[in-house]
Amino acid sequence: MNLRPFDPTQERMAILAEGSFGVLESKLATSLLRYRPEHVVCVVDGDNAGRDAFDIVGVGKGVPVVADLNAAMAHRPTLLTLGIAPPGGGLPPDWRDIIKDALSRGLHVMSGLHEFLGDDVEFAALAQASDARIWDVRRAPAGLPIGTQRALTVEARRVLTVGSDCRTGKMVTALQLDEGARRRGWQSAFCATGQVGMMIAGSGIAIDAVVSDFIAGATEEIVLERAQATSAEWLFVEGQGSLSHPAYSGVTLGLVHGSLPDAMVLCHQPTRTHMARQTVAIPRLRRVVEINEAAAGWIRPAKVIGVALNTFDLSEEDALTAVRRAEDETGLPATDSVRFGVEPLLDALERACA
Repeated sequence: MNLRPFDPTQERMAILAEGSFGVLESKLATSLLRYRPEHVVCVVDGDNAGRDAFDIVGVGKGVPVVADLNAAMAHRPTLLTLGIAPPGGGLPPDWRDIIKDALSRGLHVMSGLHEFLGDDVEFAALAQASDARIWDVRRAPAGLPIGTQRALTVEARRVLTVGSDCRTGKMVTALQLDEGARRRGWQSAFCATGQVGMMIAGSGIAIDAVVSDFIAGATEEIVLERAQATSAEWLFVEGQGSLSHPAYSGVTLGLVHGSLPDAMVLCHQPTRTHMARQTVAIPRLRRVVEINEAAAGWIRPAKVIGVALNTFDLSEEDALTAVRRAEDETGLPATDSVRFGVEPLLDALERACA
């Protein structure tokens, strides 16, 4: 199954973030600047034109912010990436003419919206006329199978990031683990299961767009494809949702049973007390560990080997206190993978999977 319609990591990317470029407003753009800065030639945002991306979002040093697509073309992009995923997943009306202009110029377009640009008659005609391609990242591949434990045929050790809630840093933790493993000389690969991760990796399936019966099977497809394409010894699988979240537990369970992990890393934001968009309290971390280990054990036992905290809204002193508290509560090594690195987690993985 082809999980790579085209490879964005081989393109020169202009990120469209018009009127929305900021740390909180454009997570997608910020993630691309953090993990694929060498492929980003500019960011399009008239409000911040003339500035450096780093000065706005803290990553992407040397990437210019330009006023419009005309200015972007001076940097010779081959791909326009929509840099936000707004609530509801619809296309901002003001962006329509920009996308039409990009397709007319022969730029490929990559979108993580729920609204599929490739289904738009006008966009499709412009793409065909200029030999451009549209990658709607959230569009699930046809013909996905049900899960049949095929992940067990992969020799690589599989590590799944799980969460106490949604949006706790599961993608970032998996990417940081992948980068840290490579620095140690391990052969590793990142398995993308969401639209942002897919844009970074250039392959994967947006699991939240898959019909529920096929989530485990789709996860198997991702694991098998990455194992075959990379010959990795370690596969770091991007988690989604949370087993204890009333709305998103289903996608998490499908990932657990599709990837059949050898180990899990728990991701948590210590300043949260309740599930996102819910009145349900987040369980204590020890309980979250137990929930995830129990669910994995229904098919194949796997342990949570460490805790990755998201402390972006804490001072460094408070972040270190939160790390120590997580270690005391769970008896597991803890860190903030961006702030303090992933070495404690990699050490734990090495011990657990030796």
